[in-house]
Amino acid sequence: MSFPVVEKFVSINGESICAGEPAVFIRFRGCDLNCSYCDTKWANSISAPAEMLSAKDISSYVESTGITDVTLTGGEPLLQKDIKTLIEMLVSNGHRVEIETNGAHPIDVLAASECRPVFTLDYKLPSSGMERFMLTDNYKYLDTNDAVKFVSGDINDLEAARAVIERYRLTEKCKVYISPVFGKIEPEQIVDYLIDNKMNGVRLQLQLHKYIWDPDRRGV
Repeated sequence: MSFPVVEKFVSINGESICAGEPAVFIRFRGCDLNCSYCDTKWANSISAPAEMLSAKDISSYVESTGITDVTLTGGEPLLQKDIKTLIEMLVSNGHRVEIETNGAHPIDVLAASECRPVFTLDYKLPSSGMERFMLTDNYKYLDTNDAVKFVSGDINDLEAARAVIERYRLTEKCKVYISPVFGKIEPEQIVDYLIDNKMNGVRLQLQLHKYIWDPDRRGV
């Protein structure tokens, strides 16, 4: 049992519930979506250079950092068939484990696990080109520790996000964030939209790491 890890590093969470808090990041190789705005395309190819690490290797690295929060990302972490074993190991060692997933894979088994991770699900809006793959059945397994994130590139995306949020009553289940596609829409436009449409319980979120460091920098 081994995992193709393209990056492992310590930084702050750039987004979602624990934005701004220190975290250990484990980035896996491979994704089955191809979003127009993806900022980790280099990690999505099956030919991307990666370390093959066991769950024990990853756990040992996490322990060595002294950081409690762990973010499993990609690529798409739910493509890793033994991800449940890794999560159980990390949670059993006292870590808060967050999975950043593209929203196209079922979370029911992990959500029912005794060592349940925290989920941050993307909903891919029209400008991503991947909306047809969204698995909205996942929303029944979310709780207040989880989040759904909408990355929006234009007003059409914002309209689509509002429809999904209202249809599935997401603000009653979990945290809900709308983030701009970096460089495509001004955050002020999103703020105006939230206010004009009285989107109570929905939060604007900026990707902190892209404002602190160069937007294309890896390992942050």
